[in-house]
Amino acid sequence: MRAVTYHGTGDLRVDTVPDPTIQHPRDAILKVTTTAICGSDLHIYDGFLPAMKTGDIIGHEFMGEIVEVGSEVSNLKVGDRVLIPFNITCGHCHFCDRQLYSMCDNSNPDSEKLQKLYGQAGAGLYGYSHLFGGYDGGQAEYVRVPFADTGHLKVPGHLTDEQVLFLTDIFPTGWQAAVNADVKEGSTVAVWGAGPVGQFAIKSAFLLGAEQVFAIDREPERLRMAEAAGATPINMTEAKPYDVLMEKTNERLPECVIDAVGLEAHGAGVIDTVYDRVKTATFQETDRPHALREAIMCARKAGTVSIAGVYAGMVDKFPIGAAFGKALSFKMGQTHVLKHIPDLLQRIEQGQIDPTFLITHRGTLDDAPAFYEQFRDKKDDCIKCVLTPH
Repeated sequence: MRAVTYHGTGDLRVDTVPDPTIQHPRDAILKVTTTAICGSDLHIYDGFLPAMKTGDIIGHEFMGEIVEVGSEVSNLKVGDRVLIPFNITCGHCHFCDRQLYSMCDNSNPDSEKLQKLYGQAGAGLYGYSHLFGGYDGGQAEYVRVPFADTGHLKVPGHLTDEQVLFLTDIFPTGWQAAVNADVKEGSTVAVWGAGPVGQFAIKSAFLLGAEQVFAIDREPERLRMAEAAGATPINMTEAKPYDVLMEKTNERLPECVIDAVGLEAHGAGVIDTVYDRVKTATFQETDRPHALREAIMCARKAGTVSIAGVYAGMVDKFPIGAAFGKALSFKMGQTHVLKHIPDLLQRIEQGQIDPTFLITHRGTLDDAPAFYEQFRDKKDDCIKCVLTPH
């Protein structure tokens, strides 16, 4: 089969690789009908995620049709059309029982590696380094689905792939970001990063009843999309977000702030941006937390900071004093996809949201290497790329 594979920083290729096979009775084999490039995939492309190996198949946003099932999979059959959440869940451990699916105890065979770094390890992830199980990803023609009896959602036939594809990751991630930020009726919200997750965080905030949402970014096309969704855009290259937010909120600041950027944050000519670039280039710091620092400084006293952007290691110059002094609450982490997608699927069916608004580029697997460069470098107003493998 054909698949997008990793060959080093900035080097992704479309290779012919062996077809996946059933390895466990709870496995299934999926024929991928639609897949996408996620912002988190750029962390692999840019070399920020360790434990990648040459030839690894990447990608974790995908869906398709079941073509084979293991002997213990009784709730799927050949021909079923399903979504596959990006995190792999056993369905029966302490955390899965509590719908904390991204913390699954049993799906990451490399958990000892992460335990040394984090104290405990979360779930395995598709196409996302050997710290998270080394599972083959979904930017491919076929993929093995472990714990298939648990890790899927069947798709109604009247909905297209593009309408539901983003339920595998970025829509529930944006939704969980807004829920974690404690957004409710009348809330004032600020979202750092108007990329795919940020766009869904904005949409989700309004669905949850937010009165005012601010979108902070530097890319005009992303800010235009956020404004079309009802958000107030703040171009960080033209004004300091803190100054704008103080003015627009009568100096109260937003009580709900969301960092949808993560470890590759870019500032706009500020000192800490240069500091972070030097520190990461010399391996004295792994992540660039400019957006998180700014979100903390811009949060209202007693507000909530929600972190949806991925962080992998260590950050420096973290404003813990501001966080403590303002009595901020923090919520963060990988998304519990299976917890959220039944509700979000219903919202799509009811016409509350059409996720296809995000798609700017469509192509095949062969387009993936060029799309990665376009997406990373924000060329051709690229916000979201969707691929059809067959």
